[in-house]
Amino acid sequence: MRARRTTPEDRKLARTEGVTSVIGALRDPRRLRTEVLAGLVVALALIPEAISFSIIAGVDPRVGLFASFTMAVSIAFLGGRPAMISAATGAIALVIAPVVREHGMDHLIGTVILAGVVQVLLGVLGVAKLMRFIPRSVMVGFVNALAILIFLAQLPHLIGVSWVVYAMVAAGIATIVLLPKLTDVVPAPLVAIVVLTVITVVAALDVPNVGDQGDLPESLPTLMVPDVPMILETLQIIGPYAVAMALVGLMESLMTAKLVDDVTDTHSDKTRESWGQGVANVVTGLFGGMGGCAMIGQTMINVKASGARTRLSTFLAGAFLLVLVVGLGDVVATIPMAALVAVMVMVSVGTFDWHSVRPATLRRMPRSETLVMLATVAVTVATNNLAYGVITGVVVAALMFVRRVAHLTEVVDVAHPDESTRVYAVRGELLWASSNDLVYQFDYAGDPENVVIDLSEAHVWDASTVAALDAITTKYAAKGKKATIIGLNGSSAERHERLAGHLAGGG
Repeated sequence: MRARRTTPEDRKLARTEGVTSVIGALRDPRRLRTEVLAGLVVALALIPEAISFSIIAGVDPRVGLFASFTMAVSIAFLGGRPAMISAATGAIALVIAPVVREHGMDHLIGTVILAGVVQVLLGVLGVAKLMRFIPRSVMVGFVNALAILIFLAQLPHLIGVSWVVYAMVAAGIATIVLLPKLTDVVPAPLVAIVVLTVITVVAALDVPNVGDQGDLPESLPTLMVPDVPMILETLQIIGPYAVAMALVGLMESLMTAKLVDDVTDTHSDKTRESWGQGVANVVTGLFGGMGGCAMIGQTMINVKASGARTRLSTFLAGAFLLVLVVGLGDVVATIPMAALVAVMVMVSVGTFDWHSVRPATLRRMPRSETLVMLATVAVTVATNNLAYGVITGVVVAALMFVRRVAHLTEVVDVAHPDESTRVYAVRGELLWASSNDLVYQFDYAGDPENVVIDLSEAHVWDASTVAALDAITTKYAAKGKKATIIGLNGSSAERHERLAGHLAGGG
């Protein structure tokens, strides 16, 4: 029996499985060390972020910390993108904050669970396939906006503090930059955190630390069911917030998965990631968490700064987080915020696509592409919501595309076979933007009695174009002349035959 030929996609999947294999990492001491240390660094970086997002959402810090634990551990098994970190995020906190403020904690838990169910449904329905409609310029804007937001999030920790904090941040950045030149045995961010924490404790420095951000939990999360009435009124309250949370979470997660694909040169299962996020949110809600999605900054720490590639690092990030905040809370509380700020600043610098803003690149890049990138960045930074920025970028990209297509359409007088006949050639893509002016490009009064409109170099995309062609033939008929349309390709002919003469204003 003849063996099936190996395709490039097969080879890509095989390479992905080799790089992201948990068993492979467990068998290789060097890779295992990388995964374990990466999980520890991410866990340390998750603590202040989870506490901050809890404050934004208006809930106890324990809610955000438990959400980060359950999301990370769940997605390690369920997700479609190995090494990606999911936890409580700022975007989700902003969406659900009104629920907590106006209706209380039980309605929040109900919202998180319902959002998870919606994500599962969207995942099964194939929402991940919509990623193909996100242009590269939007992805670049998404990455640059992310880097800016990560940096801006560190500024509150650098305002109104003593010079010692600035010195510690500088020392942390120097460690992260210089240590990899000497050795990569231990992740540089972890070394920076440990060294600065030891200096703070030994020298008894009075600087802001993790303990200042909020109380750490002293017990494990417990299973709970929200105490809300199962009636239509409850659904009307939490439904809009749940749908918004589901969409924002999926968009951020799928965009992050695409980013990690590019960084690691491996493949991910976006459909699995979609429903996996939903199940993880249901689990998080049942344990009293505030829900979450892919966490881009911590993911970059994991895959870019620490070099992790498998689900093991994601699982350990959640496990270490729980151990640190519950079992070693007193130790974790002493970590200076300056150390974590240094880590996140370097993540910001490493995430930003500096090539995209170089003068040579900007001169070479079409202005429309640059505009899309800038629109994505501007809206994201202004709203502090990556989903809004991506939607804006896609809309602007679509408008720019339609504008280009509209200007590529032309009508040319190509032949006069005899005194009673004129032949026009229509060239380009015909859709609502380009066909609206089509009707005004013919000489109805001056043309002879027979007009041939050749569309062999054009394509009819929509009903607007068919209506425009109907209007053209109608105008010629009103002058006692006959217009004949020829040269339609297969799909254009099918669309024209089905709709011609049946559209309003079509004659």
